[in-house]
Amino acid sequence: MADNRNKQNRKDEQLEDVRAYDTENHMTTNQGLKVSEDEFSLKAGKRGPTLMEDFHFREKMTHFDHERIPERVVHARGYAAHGEFEAYESMTPYTKADFLSEAGKKTPVFVRFSTVAGSKGSGELARDVRGFATKFYTEEGNYDLVGNNMPIFFIQDAVKFPDLVHAVKPEPHNEIPQAASAHDTFWDFVANNQEAAHHATWLISDRAIPRSFRMMEGFGVHTFRFVNNEGKAHFVKFHWKPKLGVHSVVWDEAQKLNGKNPDFHRQDLYEAIEAGHYPEWELGVQIIEEKDEFSFDFDILDPTKIWPEEDVPVKIIGKMTLNRNVDNVFAETEQVAFHPGHVVPGIDFTNDPLLQGRLFSYTDTQLIRLGGPNFHELPINRPVCPFHNNQRDGYGRQTINVGQVAYHKNSLANNQPSPASPEEGGYEHYQERVDGYKVKARHDSFKDHFSQATLFWRSLSSAEKQHTIDGLTFELGMVQSKSVRQQVIDMFANVHLDLARPVAKNIGVDMPEDGVTGDGKTSPALSQTTSNHVPDTRKVAVLVAEGFNAEWLKNTLTDMEKAGLVPELIGEQLGALQGDDGTEFEVTKTFQTGPSVLFDAVLIASGNQADEAFARDASDYIQEAFEHFKPICFKPLATPIIKTLDIEDSPGVLQADEDSTSFAGKFAKMVAKHRFWERDMTS
Repeated sequence: MADNRNKQNRKDEQLEDVRAYDTENHMTTNQGLKVSEDEFSLKAGKRGPTLMEDFHFREKMTHFDHERIPERVVHARGYAAHGEFEAYESMTPYTKADFLSEAGKKTPVFVRFSTVAGSKGSGELARDVRGFATKFYTEEGNYDLVGNNMPIFFIQDAVKFPDLVHAVKPEPHNEIPQAASAHDTFWDFVANNQEAAHHATWLISDRAIPRSFRMMEGFGVHTFRFVNNEGKAHFVKFHWKPKLGVHSVVWDEAQKLNGKNPDFHRQDLYEAIEAGHYPEWELGVQIIEEKDEFSFDFDILDPTKIWPEEDVPVKIIGKMTLNRNVDNVFAETEQVAFHPGHVVPGIDFTNDPLLQGRLFSYTDTQLIRLGGPNFHELPINRPVCPFHNNQRDGYGRQTINVGQVAYHKNSLANNQPSPASPEEGGYEHYQERVDGYKVKARHDSFKDHFSQATLFWRSLSSAEKQHTIDGLTFELGMVQSKSVRQQVIDMFANVHLDLARPVAKNIGVDMPEDGVTGDGKTSPALSQTTSNHVPDTRKVAVLVAEGFNAEWLKNTLTDMEKAGLVPELIGEQLGALQGDDGTEFEVTKTFQTGPSVLFDAVLIASGNQADEAFARDASDYIQEAFEHFKPICFKPLATPIIKTLDIEDSPGVLQADEDSTSFAGKFAKMVAKHRFWERDMTS
């Protein structure tokens, strides 16, 4: 095991070799020359012109002029962290991938989360798909699992990807709107390319506005292959299941978060890791034998289809833990290069036409974004195992190759480097028989665009269905063309009339008469209500004013932390605040800098000396949290505020016990529930 641990540390050691620590070091040029002055450029006299011979100025300014690289066309807004993956069991009956070969085997990973549509400077709470890309630094080379937080995609063939992105990006005539799908061109695309119906239904659901990166699923989207040492293959889909469960915010909350803290998701991830609250996901796989490829009522290669978990169970095979933040966002998060074609022996592709196109496009993108063919030599992209080939030169080359030979086959270097046989670990493509005419067409098995969208809709809870109706109402309410609005409603009638009809009424188009109605097959795994519900790392806003019960608050804060909650004191002013016995507590945020949208729950512990300003601000604070369905608890002294709001008998509103331990336990259970959606039915 010691040797195994040493291997897992290799990536950290590799990155350590290239880190630059600027403490207690003299400033130098990039050539290592010590610099004596960095405040003034070299001039001909104190009031004279700057001289071109000032090489330090030229180097500094030239580097600054060129320090930006093109942002990603999609997934530009991203954040990342380091961690490790640990296998739970040997998967050798299915795959010869070494990092899955034995229980307890650990592999370093780097994970980048992102929004898809917006630019690098956009807000993180946009209604959007989230990228979930994982780079495994295995002993056999880098393996990239490049996925999303939704298990399906808008299109079936990669040739349509430029059309999709052009449609969802800001409209070219006015560059509006940024990071939003609520506009004419996107929904015109969906209405006229109805293979997008299933994914569009996910997009207007709660899945598009996750509570945090730590509380969203990840999916490989495509169908891949596992291949074992005997050459036997199985079809496989990949799932990341968050230990904290799958949870979302509400749309009004998302909009406010984008204004009050557009960095909410990255800050949440950064602070959790810094606090030692390391986020975890379990890796699951769905496996189908080759003989069962055509045993389903959908094509298993269609990227707009899921494999329902009730039909094809998810087998949990390992756990990923993110335990270290990046040292430099540009060098790591921005320069990391993912590619679904980065595979290891035991993992192979299928004929999914969207996947086939991605195998070209990712490398092609990195060539321009990272300045040439040597992006694999950047520290964050380097494999932990040695790499040898006859590729040479190009922009950004860092390897200094020695010797006279750079070709295969050769005799001058004893034919080195030489290919490895499969027995020696060489990658071997799965030998699949392929026959057919060369055609530009799509198989009939790809033509069902609605049944799984209907399955998704029917599987949602009542609250989730209402949120989906509200989401589509907002999206189409921003569309200017009535014709496009009507086309989209007519399309969603094929998903379910219970979705299409209320939205049609809300946006002023004709009510569809024909469409899908009634109940039918459901998949409980598609509803977030069936996910894990735990209180761990949930943030609680504790509202305090002068004169609170200091002993009770101290014990309550301690007990809440023991229960996994993260309380933070909110008051009128920053700094020390005295309790009833003179004990001081530190207020770290005010009502202005710590709004309710940043927290999962509210506890009002106001004291005897609470003034009108506190009562007013606390009342507004609690009202907003209540409207976002969050748990609210209050000390008896705060009862007048609760009564004024007329919420004391509402679900998820609790008067605090004097026994802090008993109260903390009750409160933690409330917070674990995430939201009290039943308020939506009783308000």
